[in-house]
Amino acid sequence: MFKKILIANRGEIALRVIRTCKEMGIKTVAVYSTADEESLHVKFADEAVCIGPPASSESYLKMSNVIAAAEITNADAIHPGYGFLSENAKFSKICEEHGIKFIGASPEMIDRMGDKANAKATMKAAGVPCVPGSDGIIETFEDCEKIAVETGYPVMLKASAGGGGKGMRAVWKPEDLKDAWDSARQESKAAFGNDDMYMEKLIEEPRHIEIQIVGDSRGKACHLSERDCSVQRRHQKLTEETPSPFMTKKLRDDMGTAAVRAAEYIKYEGAGTVEFLVDKHRNFYFMEMNTRIQVEHPITEQVIDFDLIREQILVAAGVPISGKNYTPKLHSIECRINAEDPFNGFRPSPGVITTLHAPGGHGVRLDTHVYAGYAIPPNYDSMIAKLITTAQTREEAINKMKRALDEFVIEGIKTTIPFHRQLMDHPDYLAGNYTTKFMEDFVIEKEITEE
Repeated sequence: MFKKILIANRGEIALRVIRTCKEMGIKTVAVYSTADEESLHVKFADEAVCIGPPASSESYLKMSNVIAAAEITNADAIHPGYGFLSENAKFSKICEEHGIKFIGASPEMIDRMGDKANAKATMKAAGVPCVPGSDGIIETFEDCEKIAVETGYPVMLKASAGGGGKGMRAVWKPEDLKDAWDSARQESKAAFGNDDMYMEKLIEEPRHIEIQIVGDSRGKACHLSERDCSVQRRHQKLTEETPSPFMTKKLRDDMGTAAVRAAEYIKYEGAGTVEFLVDKHRNFYFMEMNTRIQVEHPITEQVIDFDLIREQILVAAGVPISGKNYTPKLHSIECRINAEDPFNGFRPSPGVITTLHAPGGHGVRLDTHVYAGYAIPPNYDSMIAKLITTAQTREEAINKMKRALDEFVIEGIKTTIPFHRQLMDHPDYLAGNYTTKFMEDFVIEKEITEE
């Protein structure tokens, strides 16, 4: 087992990893930028190393600084969390070359599944259902036109190196294809330095449902059931739940089997998710694979009583998995609490938290790195907390979330708490009747108490 793990991340996920390491008797090293010196992950780690100024490119993304921090503290493993270097094949390779265990996917696996066109081809070979569309990168606009006709409108153009909704365009009719092709390539080039595009059939009334998987070094994989991530804004998830209100036993069995088949086909090692689009007829199609832990992993932990970070560490240390597949025994919901103003286009709201009262009680979990007096820097993702409620039924979990959101007081900045409170009263959400288009029609009502 590892003696010391460096957490190459910040905020709540860094603190989350530190907590499990402490429970396992493993020493921890926090890295931080000068903007994060007062973050709880820095205070709770056994050691902390400043790796640069606020800009991510000069700190959390600067591989040489992260490796140097691991070497000077004699860390024998690095946990990358999510975001930053978690799916960077080059960094995984550098760790390997320096004799430091990367608690995540191998460089080859990241490369193989990180390119969406290659990932789709791999999944097709594994017998996993894929969305109809191009077989790989589209070379010319003329090919694009031909594939669109063969696939059938509407279609979705996607950047092969994409993420976060960048380089994606829905095209409903032929005359709009050229503008979409040009703008998507331009956006992708600016965001990723790569303008390669591929095309898929646009799935109407889609739900975004992912299957959590874990694979070990012996080629064995298992699934830990699903998470419904369909409530999104600009392709960014806002809330997640498990089990999905759209799920049936047959669909879970079929999707779980496909996800395990995918993981074992590529001999995947570590925790990951196989993400699917599911249409209104419950046909499911492979979308992408994330070769890391997910933001929404706590709800899976809650419904099956399982520490996914611990499992990541054990698998990285060579411990075989049990091979058991899991089914939710409870219902769990996560609301991402962001430092954003939901009444002003979700504009970021960095600043000093003057007052913080955390919700508590049975079935309430709060993952956060902030506290009263903490200054939220403007340099990073705006998520400051994850509020998770767990209960016997979906209705109870929603009612518990309403109560917890009412208790959650954060002053000094704007947050998305009021949005989530309104979401929990929305008739379609309460009925479990939502798709990835849900937020397009969601109207946030200004509260009388809001200034």
